Amino acid sequence: MHIDHRADEPAAEPITFADFLKVDIRIGRIITVDAFPEARKPAYKLTIDFGPVIGIKKSSAQITGNYDPENLLGKLVAAVVNFPPRQIGKFMSEVLTVGFPDSEGNVVLFSPDNDVSPGARLF
Repeated sequence: MHIDHRADEPAAEPITFADFLKVDIRIGRIITVDAFPEARKPAYKLTIDFGPVIGIKKSSAQITGNYDPENLLGKLVAAVVNFPPRQIGKFMSEVLTVGFPDSEGNVVLFSPDNDVSPGARLF
């Protein structure tokens, strides 16, 4: 899923804390990275381990501008784990990996500065 947001856009409408808690953002560790040549925009197929509670999930990520597959293996990333799965071509993306656009519009993944256990929830 690609949502185009720029830094010069105003903040979104206010929500309640209860609304925020509905979005389940967890840390996972990338365990496999595969090419996704059939995607409309350059992307990778990621397999991410979110620990024993959430388990292993798949994600399509348009991050080829800043990342090579070998640099992604073992990387901790944040993802929304409670969106419904989304069919992208023949691939079922189960989570939305979270990132921010750099100055060229390429996605920079959100990753914690320190080691965090897979499955840890943002709060």
